[in-house]
Amino acid sequence: MPKPITLPTIIDEVLRLNISKLKEWNYLNTEQFKQGVVNWSRNGVEFSSIGIQSFAYLSKPYIELDYKSNGEPRNYKIYLVTRPSNLGKGVVWYFVCPKTHLLSRKLYLVGGYFFNRKAFNGCMYEKQTQTKKYRQIEKRFGNYFDMDNIYTELHKKHFKKTYSGKPTKKYLRLMQKIKQADSISIYDLELAIMSK
Repeated sequence: MPKPITLPTIIDEVLRLNISKLKEWNYLNTEQFKQGVVNWSRNGVEFSSIGIQSFAYLSKPYIELDYKSNGEPRNYKIYLVTRPSNLGKGVVWYFVCPKTHLLSRKLYLVGGYFFNRKAFNGCMYEKQTQTKKYRQIEKRFGNYFDMDNIYTELHKKHFKKTYSGKPTKKYLRLMQKIKQADSISIYDLELAIMSK
């Protein structure tokens, strides 16, 4: 009897809590209690949400999550800590993973709970699951496939093309990617895909 197939959980595809997003949404305000809902959407369609309460004003700050995972209710605390910024101004917030107790800026939902990625066995990033041939094609033709993302980045609302009259490094990097993508012919792409 053959061994049943085991596919890894792809970290890039699971829901994640990001401390910088919580700060942006004012959940890390040390002056007051805040509660609300965090939503995840794909292509403008909401597909998941969780209730969140922030107790960042306490001496031992934490957030409390309330949601359902596979029909089972979940309600638990995730403690928060601050560390001095390496820039000498302010502090940097971190989650304390409820399972590993490691400090983390992102927590991932695998198996029904938000934990640090080191808490899970058998999880991989999408790049780790790609074949050697696919990685070679991606390295050579990746800019061609990412043209939409490159142009989206280039035309973002507050994107700066110049600073003090000089082009920014990010702008030059994006222009280099566009130049590389424009130099790729469809014939070269077909050859790469068809070759062994």
